[in-house]
Amino acid sequence: MVEKNHLSNLWPSLYEPFRSLTARLAEWIAPPSEASSDENAYRIAIELPGVAEDDIELLVQDDTLTIKGEKHSEVEREGRTWYFSERQYGAFSRTFRLPPDADGEKAEAELKDGVLYVTVPMRKDTTPEGGKRVKITKA
Repeated sequence: MVEKNHLSNLWPSLYEPFRSLTARLAEWIAPPSEASSDENAYRIAIELPGVAEDDIELLVQDDTLTIKGEKHSEVEREGRTWYFSERQYGAFSRTFRLPPDADGEKAEAELKDGVLYVTVPMRKDTTPEGGKRVKITKA
């Protein structure tokens, strides 16, 4: 048994706001997306204006689809004129959990007008919800 005193809970509670802030900041910076499906496939559209195709990485592993990339900044300086920028630059990453009937091996992606369209087809030979039926034999 571990004995706790009143000070042992103090330090974790002080750091907790910073831990959750990091997660919230990452969600705020992440590019906006939308997900949908029809009878044949799952579709994800993610806004990536100004991101070059070569700066995007799409990875399907196990039951997740991860989109990583980086938007590079362009610095422009001219005489004594000052410019301001409200645009966001830097690395981003979005991860989506795929349903059990998604065939990640056949995923396709297309970058068009600053939007990345990802299509993940559905498997037609999936077992019903609840998994595979196992035959029971007598011993």
